[in-house]
Amino acid sequence: MKRILYIGNKLSHKGKTATTIDTLGKLLETEGYAVNTASSKKNKLLRLLDMLFALIKYSKVADYVLIDTYSTQNFYYAYLCACLCRMLKLKYIPILHGGNLPNRLRQNPRLSRSIFERAYMNVAPSEYTKSKFEAFGYKNAICIANAIEIENYPFQRKELNMLKMLWVRSFSELYNPNLAIKVLYELKQRNIKSSLCMVGPENDGALAKAKEYARSLNLDVTFTGKLPKAEWIDLSVNYNVFINTTNFDNMPVSVIEAMALGFPVVSTNVGGMPFLIETNKDGILIEPNNPDAFVDAMIDLQKKPEKVRDLTEKARKKVEMYDWSLVKLKWHTFLK
Repeated sequence: MKRILYIGNKLSHKGKTATTIDTLGKLLETEGYAVNTASSKKNKLLRLLDMLFALIKYSKVADYVLIDTYSTQNFYYAYLCACLCRMLKLKYIPILHGGNLPNRLRQNPRLSRSIFERAYMNVAPSEYTKSKFEAFGYKNAICIANAIEIENYPFQRKELNMLKMLWVRSFSELYNPNLAIKVLYELKQRNIKSSLCMVGPENDGALAKAKEYARSLNLDVTFTGKLPKAEWIDLSVNYNVFINTTNFDNMPVSVIEAMALGFPVVSTNVGGMPFLIETNKDGILIEPNNPDAFVDAMIDLQKKPEKVRDLTEKARKKVEMYDWSLVKLKWHTFLK
């Protein structure tokens, strides 16, 4: 039995969105791996110390260390953990999250080389991130996609008589939630019947700003806060268009889930999105920060139910390839 120590921000029980440490960690356990995790400490300094302590604690028994690696402050957590892994002679594997992570390679080349060149392997959830790392000369990157359990996502055909938009993400400036509200405003300005539900927890103050922005435009937007996955999937049956407004992205699980559920997806064309969605084939990609483009795309879909049917059927077929039953084979090959 292989033993894995998984380092990341395990904060779903503190009101944050469940991340890969929550989902992948549990899936690996179901496959017979012994998985220990760190850290669930809410305080950032205590969380870092807990991560470093866990590396020391499990250094004699861990076969691999998985490290969730992002472009934000967590980048420095990953750097310090990687340094300690090398001191303890542990095989560590950064899992490369966030569409803005390639900018870290440019902005912090020395620290990036320290983390990624000396890693046992770097796991990219998308070909986008893998290609960016290869462009910077890293030869030890492989692509293993974010996984879902497809049986948890019942496919439902969507009728767009009224545009009922669903947005699912943590509220962060990176994900540009105010753009979704602006899209609703522009739809109302064109006298198009429409609504918007935004699901996700506060992250950096963006939720409070979004609520205030909606009030300033006199819009009735539904803000649910964080919902367990099963609850937002149940909620999704009341909506018929999924919008993704982010300025940076990699391979967002929420978009994969929306495609599995039968939503036509309209997303900004940033980061790894064109590696997930082929526009006008299994979704719609548009330039970022352009509410009119969102509106035009959804009006076009509303007029073409056969296009919606074709897009959503192809999207579902595509994301069936992200089912854990298939993705786990890559992890087995890699870890064993």
